[in-house]
Amino acid sequence: MKMNKKLSAWLLAAALSGTGSASAEVAETDSFKQFIHNMVKQQHFNEAELRNLFKAVQIQQPILDAMSKPAEGKPWFQYREIFMTEARIAGGVQFWKDNEAALKAVESQYGVPAEIIIAIIGVETKYGAHTGKYRVIDALATLGFAYPPRSEFFLKELEQFLVLVREEHMDPLQPMGSYAGAMGLPQFMPSSFRGYAKDFDQDGKRNIWTNSADAIASVANYFVRNQWRPGGAVAYPVSARGDAYRQALSKGVKPDVGAGELRRLGVDVPTQLAASETVKLLAYQQQVGEDLWVGLHNFYVITRYNHSPLYAMAVYQLSQAIVVRKTS
Repeated sequence: MKMNKKLSAWLLAAALSGTGSASAEVAETDSFKQFIHNMVKQQHFNEAELRNLFKAVQIQQPILDAMSKPAEGKPWFQYREIFMTEARIAGGVQFWKDNEAALKAVESQYGVPAEIIIAIIGVETKYGAHTGKYRVIDALATLGFAYPPRSEFFLKELEQFLVLVREEHMDPLQPMGSYAGAMGLPQFMPSSFRGYAKDFDQDGKRNIWTNSADAIASVANYFVRNQWRPGGAVAYPVSARGDAYRQALSKGVKPDVGAGELRRLGVDVPTQLAASETVKLLAYQQQVGEDLWVGLHNFYVITRYNHSPLYAMAVYQLSQAIVVRKTS
């Protein structure tokens, strides 16, 4: 009997968990066979070489465990504490000092503020201190073949990774990254690397693992390609009178309500925002009550890096704390 692809993958993960083993070889499932077929047919890989490569790839139970408890599941007051620390703020100031020339050149060329780039790298990897302990190919194979809820996404990223290492002349078993397969100082997924990574120092390599200049330019390029507006504000804290403002709270992160409409609902929107400007009203849970913010277009651009409004606010607040510390 031919087994359903999702079912076979679930059974693979279940069997792995049941053995108490931390890893297992990639099983010859329908999903795996189809992936190999597609890589040969569409990307012109050699089937024998691919199959030989995957003999060295491991399905990792810790990666499956990590996927079940993302930080974005925490309320804001707990999530914020992860990133708004003395070490991360001081580390951001030091990263700025260490890379001042590259940051200045990139900001001038791309129009993305140095502090935003620094905060992204700070939130993602603590300025390169934690770039990931898993082989990228293991992470992507594990989530592609043994995590059905996101298998389609991760199999596409696995495809992009194999094309990437071929293009960049890298050993596919060498690159390290996060449990989700994100790589380097800025934690780019393979598709983002292929689309946005830059060789800023022009040494012939797009090295986001150990070359800070390349990583800085790559983050800036990512934002520019997602329509960052140079000189534009990111977000403003606001307050509200009464409860009418709750009508404007909605899912998603894209600006969807006019500043004038928010004023009509009792929100004290900054006077510099025109009534016609579209913004996003955001509520952040505190231990008691909530903080209200309006996110502008550039706030939305930050969420293109990670779609969580918690993430984008952590990046913004860390960026501001770094500026204050640097200039004080």
